[in-house]
Amino acid sequence: MRSVNIISFAIFHDGFLFLRSMKLILKKAHRTFYRYSLAFIFYVLWPFIYFASRQPSRYPMMNVLRKMCAFFSSTISGILYKVKMEQPVDWSRTYIICPNHTSNLDIMSVSLLIKNNFCFIGKHELLENPLLGIFFRTIDIPVNRDSKISSYKAFKHAGERLEQGMSVVIFPEGTISKFYPPQLQEFKNGPFRLAIELKIPILPISSPDTWKVMWDSGSQYGSRPGICNIFVHQPIETAGRDIEDADTLRDEVYSVIKQKLDEHDHR
Repeated sequence: MRSVNIISFAIFHDGFLFLRSMKLILKKAHRTFYRYSLAFIFYVLWPFIYFASRQPSRYPMMNVLRKMCAFFSSTISGILYKVKMEQPVDWSRTYIICPNHTSNLDIMSVSLLIKNNFCFIGKHELLENPLLGIFFRTIDIPVNRDSKISSYKAFKHAGERLEQGMSVVIFPEGTISKFYPPQLQEFKNGPFRLAIELKIPILPISSPDTWKVMWDSGSQYGSRPGICNIFVHQPIETAGRDIEDADTLRDEVYSVIKQKLDEHDHR
């Protein structure tokens, strides 16, 4: 009887490993499909993207095209974004938009939900990205986070964009967590100092389960069709705050996002 139980367990264990490996193969196949869909749509739109990138006055057109890439590549791949807002957002105002960051899909979801002109601050390696490079050489702002000079220039550039009425998306964690499942990391001070200096409100965004559809770039665990829940919090005003309040503002935004992530985890 004992030998029968051992054999049954071995068969069950082997079956489990087989199913898990098949699931990973399917998820990696889905990631490949998503990447090729994105690339195809990007290159179909390339002439228009290139035209829009030639003059700053056409940057709003770049954002329209960016939204089209995000919408069609995600929808074709069965990836949908369900956006809930704590209160209606006044998109006639300019914001520093601070989402948590667990997936490359965060760029897609944020691009789709913003209703005014905007740009991203992102790692300087994206300058060489075949799809995102043209954006980071024009409308978006690259930064080498290991260089204080690069960070200073990037936030100076961001300040100029904000004064021109363009919202700026900054992932305050700075990077995607290397741990799986990802945990919310400490926030950098830069976005909050800039917000106080220019009296620009912070718009926090919580994405509690985007990583379940695709963690990071999907290179390790692939991706799958699914719904990504996105929660847009009410803006946090910075008028009346001094630069010494940057740490307090940072902690306040962190707490707002962390609370929403925890609520979702314990549903």
